[in-house]
Amino acid sequence: MDIGLLLSRRTFAAEKASPQQKPSTFYHPPSTFFNMFNLTEEHLAVQQAARDFAQNELKPGVIERDSKGIYPYEQVKKMGELGFLGMMVSPEYGGGGMDTLSYVLAMEEISKVDNSCSVIMSVNNSLVCWGLLLYGNEEQKRKYLPKLVTGEWIGSFCLSEPEAGSDATSQRTTAVDMGDYYLLNGTKNWITNGATSKLHLVMAQTHPEKMHRGINVLIVDADSPGVTIGAKEDKLGIRSSDTTSIMYNDVKVPKANRIGEDGFGFKFAMKTLSGGRIGIASQALGIAAGAYELSVAYAKERSAFGKPISQHQAIAFKIADMATDIEAARLLVHRAAVMKDQGMDYTQAAAMAKVFASEVAMRHTVEAVQIHGGYGFVKEYHVERLMRDAKITQIYEGTSEVQRIVISRNVLNGELYVPMVQAMETV
Repeated sequence: MDIGLLLSRRTFAAEKASPQQKPSTFYHPPSTFFNMFNLTEEHLAVQQAARDFAQNELKPGVIERDSKGIYPYEQVKKMGELGFLGMMVSPEYGGGGMDTLSYVLAMEEISKVDNSCSVIMSVNNSLVCWGLLLYGNEEQKRKYLPKLVTGEWIGSFCLSEPEAGSDATSQRTTAVDMGDYYLLNGTKNWITNGATSKLHLVMAQTHPEKMHRGINVLIVDADSPGVTIGAKEDKLGIRSSDTTSIMYNDVKVPKANRIGEDGFGFKFAMKTLSGGRIGIASQALGIAAGAYELSVAYAKERSAFGKPISQHQAIAFKIADMATDIEAARLLVHRAAVMKDQGMDYTQAAAMAKVFASEVAMRHTVEAVQIHGGYGFVKEYHVERLMRDAKITQIYEGTSEVQRIVISRNVLNGELYVPMVQAMETV
């Protein structure tokens, strides 16, 4: 889907929304900040389209979906129709052809409301579509991307295992070379979209003696004989997304389904995850910003001791801290996105963005519950859900501890932090 169709629909929800449903009046895009990154009218239109969709299509029913763990089939279908599932894919393959900055703007707005939907969006965009677009051959791209970008198919990224989480080099899943095909055996854990995905990108060990250099990445059809989907996990947060284990028992995978050269799998996983971390950083940013917007609105409406609680310094200072940290997180996330779009090495920038934004999300969703008092402890006011959702951003696609390993190694190896302005001058 081209950007024109997305932009033509950007006001569909606002036009039919009641005044009570429309975004609160205190929300204004920080245009001075945006100008630092030269956001175009298209960037702003994408942001508004995502906000309209989140506030008017995702927010109704989000509490019930979260409480009952109901997968958002209709909402995911609409995300596909609007172009949110293949934003960075070239129009040649049916995608939006947008930049990473457009993607993180959309992710932030959707994550303010429904993080089950935003993690589905993130995995499909950052890990599956982007990985195929960057490293797949022409046949693979033409075969799979058109279905993935529309939401006809949803993809999953299968790296984690029972004994290979942060240590992704310790793959126990094997892909034995049988000549014309690989024989795949093993178990993958914590797979987002595990039960609903049609396509799996599976990391598996082919040459154990080569350690991580012996890992391959294979495209596996979920309907292949020998593929078994485990029960949906009962999670703390992002409860309406499906997270499962996937078992592979003597699954035959054609050689044509290998991405890249023999032994490319670990490099594929690490390169793809670096981009994925920008997506999760923008999710964390959205969680924090969503809690902040709810807290500002509530603090202006709720009165105590004869005046709105926003006029009490204890609350006002909390809001000031939230605003400051969220703006800092947004700068880091957008910096990483711009570096990626400029073809720069964004590994460290993505790690910085993810570790900071995820910790801001966790810290300030707790504060949002505190600002709401007793009301924050019940589902109706949304902030308790955002608090539960925030925790996973410190864990998946690389824990905060792993991000600090990435950052410290870069710094200690002499690859020092380069300010954005200096970095741009070298491009």
